[in-house]
Amino acid sequence: MINVVQPALGERELDAVREVFESNWVGRGARTDQFETALAGHLGVGREHITSTNSCTSATFIAMELLGVGPGDEVVLPTVSFVGVGNAIAAHGARPVFCDVDEATLNPNAADIEAVLTERTKAVVILHYGGYPGSVAEIAELCRDRGVRLVEDAALAIASTAGGRACGTFGDMGVWSFDHAKILVTVDGGMLYVRDPELAARAAKIAYFGLEQRAPGRSGPSSSFHSGYDQALRSRTRWWDYDVTSFSGRSTTNDVLSAIGTVQLARLDEFIARRREIAQAYDAGLADVAGLRLPPPLPAGHTSSHYMYWVQFDGGVRDQVARDLFERGVYTTFRYPLMHRIGAYGSDAVLPRAEAAAEKTLLLPIHQSLSDADVDRVIAEVRDRTAARLGGARAA
Repeated sequence: MINVVQPALGERELDAVREVFESNWVGRGARTDQFETALAGHLGVGREHITSTNSCTSATFIAMELLGVGPGDEVVLPTVSFVGVGNAIAAHGARPVFCDVDEATLNPNAADIEAVLTERTKAVVILHYGGYPGSVAEIAELCRDRGVRLVEDAALAIASTAGGRACGTFGDMGVWSFDHAKILVTVDGGMLYVRDPELAARAAKIAYFGLEQRAPGRSGPSSSFHSGYDQALRSRTRWWDYDVTSFSGRSTTNDVLSAIGTVQLARLDEFIARRREIAQAYDAGLADVAGLRLPPPLPAGHTSSHYMYWVQFDGGVRDQVARDLFERGVYTTFRYPLMHRIGAYGSDAVLPRAEAAAEKTLLLPIHQSLSDADVDRVIAEVRDRTAARLGGARAA
């Protein structure tokens, strides 16, 4: 089976994990600090604005807490989003308000966001669908003008940029995912960017029980390992004492996963280059297939992480083609099921462009482990089954 997504992990990652084991420190420590610092450099932001977490969803929950989202508030997000975002909003007592998306890119534009803003809107959360930046600059400007906070779900956009600026850094906060299905994989993990320095400092405390002072045993063998002792000695307090500033849980990562992440980040350019090659091969190999639409070209100044490659079918044959491909060993899927149709969120929105896209969009395999033979096989199978299904539909 050719998978839709697949990690690229090897000897370099194993060596990094072995080094962590040999250090006798596997909790949060020097390697987590190293990963956070490296990722901040990749994003072009200060290290103090970055907090690592155990998942992107945890980062989103922390973002909602930092923004003070609560009962009576509304948070706007595109209906093509992941349930982790909706859950973070609803769990804080706020109401998710879903907006429509562009039928071809599955990203919202500023007008889609503006159409559902009200006086109760506390924040906007946008997803960079498939790694496409979308109208992020325009949406950020809209949110600033309306006094609404913007959170970017950049889980699919680890290397995406618009105008030379990293996705995830346009708004007030950004979140990333490093789980087993992403481009940069730490097995499980996430990251939170917070623009405001005071809120960024709070984020790190919320991620670890709301503790005011980091105990030395938590920090590990890093520059911060001795800081607890030094600070305690200067203030004549005991280094094992701490205070609690919020009633929060534990959302931190550890040095084992961070060591993997540091290696993966060093390999990110090669990963993105390979994914770009695959996207270009699909563009060339599927361009002339009747009844099949490909992702639109990126606007000038935009770069994509190429996390997803999607095609859209005329004639209502998407599901049949997906079944055909699965039977031939090519796994495909659709992401993400429309959130305004999920009963738990209590939405009665009618979003025609998203609903149309959800009935015809299919994600093809794209990951850096695909061989040229795999790509050729996917192209051949998609061409064959699309022609067969659409031919049958026309005949009927």
